[in-house]
Amino acid sequence: MIYKSDKLVALLPANVVNNVVYSHQGLTYGSLIHSKVLKTSDFIQIFKTVLKFLNSNNIENFNIKELPNIYLHNQSNNPLSYIFFKVNGELIRTDIHSVIDMKHKSYSNSRKEGIKRGAKFNLQVKETDSFDIFWNTILMPNLEAKHGVKPVHSLDEITLLKSKFPNNIKQFNVFYNDVIVGGTTIFETKNVAHCQYISGNADKNELGSLDFLHHYLIENIYNGKSHFSFGTSNINQGKKINEGLLFWKEGFGARSIPQRFYNIKTKNYKLLEDIMI
Repeated sequence: MIYKSDKLVALLPANVVNNVVYSHQGLTYGSLIHSKVLKTSDFIQIFKTVLKFLNSNNIENFNIKELPNIYLHNQSNNPLSYIFFKVNGELIRTDIHSVIDMKHKSYSNSRKEGIKRGAKFNLQVKETDSFDIFWNTILMPNLEAKHGVKPVHSLDEITLLKSKFPNNIKQFNVFYNDVIVGGTTIFETKNVAHCQYISGNADKNELGSLDFLHHYLIENIYNGKSHFSFGTSNINQGKKINEGLLFWKEGFGARSIPQRFYNIKTKNYKLLEDIMI
């Protein structure tokens, strides 16, 4: 927590692993949380203060990932790229996120065919406040079978988050003959709908379930947003791309925007001194 004249001006969500501070391994995006009216000079001083604090507590390295510009308010000040340059931030990873500019959405022939199949099979999309059926029937079994991993959020954790942010976390499931065949968990901000989890059963291509579901969301639920994000298709710490997954997302008109990860030596807080002349 960063204060100026006893007033809270910024927060840094972070965790520590092996004496490295991360912002934040439990979040899709990292960085400072601050007022949108924060001026550049204050921003620089805040970042210098954070690095100095970490350095004084024997933390040598600070890892931070960017907040993509689509999440910034129109008038938000964001001098982080300049700050990373000044402190000799080392670019250690870049992911790409597939994002639809809702003014330029379009569908490939493959996605159109999937949407038609979904309509042919009379699929139904339903919003629900419960995550149980999607987590237990679709998401967790698929992640375990394909990747040997669990969702970042446990069922209890996502349920708790939903209770805290009921208007920002939504669950949409798609059904065939009243049986769940897929679903999407949406994290919603003012301008962006972000797919945190997407998963379907083994019949998803035959039924067109995920095509049908996301077409419904894009056209009917989130058509007032400026952007619809499918998230990243990167694996292996950003070094590889799941080509099939990327192809599917781009079939909705999504295009890639970067998210960069930096490592910063905390001792470099000194490089943020005497910038203003």
